[in-house]
Amino acid sequence: MLYRSSLVLACVLFAGAIHAQESDPRHLAPGFTSRPAGSKLLIVPADMELFSISAGGVVEPKADWTEAAQRNFKAALAARRHQLGPNSVELQEAELDEFAELNALQHAVAEAVFIHHAGMGMKLPTKNERLDWSLGDAVKPLRAKTGADYALFTWIRDTYASNERKATMIALALIGAISTGGSQTGYASLIDLNTGRVVWFNDLQRMSGDLRQEASAMETVETLFKGFPALQ
Repeated sequence: MLYRSSLVLACVLFAGAIHAQESDPRHLAPGFTSRPAGSKLLIVPADMELFSISAGGVVEPKADWTEAAQRNFKAALAARRHQLGPNSVELQEAELDEFAELNALQHAVAEAVFIHHAGMGMKLPTKNERLDWSLGDAVKPLRAKTGADYALFTWIRDTYASNERKATMIALALIGAISTGGSQTGYASLIDLNTGRVVWFNDLQRMSGDLRQEASAMETVETLFKGFPALQ
């Protein structure tokens, strides 16, 4: 009997911990916990670019790396349809120009969230550390065209140290100097197209990850979409 009571208590505590994690104000807008069953999700093509860092620290864009990363990221995201939901569709690349202003606004808002909410930047007193940002009525044309209830935006920038850069880093380390290598930075934001609110946000800020490799891209997507709101 004592074992059973302890087990029940452990389950309650575990469920409470999960609920606390899901309700984390860092990731979810106030009052938002899940997407309604049957709601439609629009997946916007990822804004992604990969760079190489030269021996001298110059950052150079790599088109072939970016193309491979886009392909791997898209495949990794498709493998998570169980998480995104069956009623999800993709916005085509050709349609992006039509919503260029909205995309620019979304990026500006997401940058503010990234800096002032998720990152180490100055917190805004008016937000009270809550995910409380909105795109307002600017989302209405996207909803009217697609019929979607939510839109998912992602932005990623990856930098990788070249072999020459790695050699330079080792040489500098031997004399006690500090130099930086590659990094992976990005975010994913879920927008309610009925209200314009940012209802979920997650970010990546780390010195690991490699979207050029399929397996590593799967890990990046898994990390970025951890805690993505489920359908209920």
